Amino acid sequence: MKVKIQIDCTPEEARAFLGMPDMRPLHDELMADLKERMTEAAKGFDPDEALKAWMGASSDGMNQMTDASGKSKP
Repeated sequence: MKVKIQIDCTPEEARAFLGMPDMRPLHDELMADLKERMTEAAKGFDPDEALKAWMGASSDGMNQMTDASGKSKP
């Protein structure tokens, strides 16, 4: 004997039926806070300074990268 039950409901209805809490307000609040923090952090980001720190102030950084990758210098 086979029994097939098909339930058509939204995720919100399923959570309410199963007694699970609605986490949407908490999620929205956390995402807004995360967005604000990322926006503030991006304001102080300077790509040129980051590249200088990663590669050095001259072409030595590029030479170091090619040496590390095993390729010969140009």
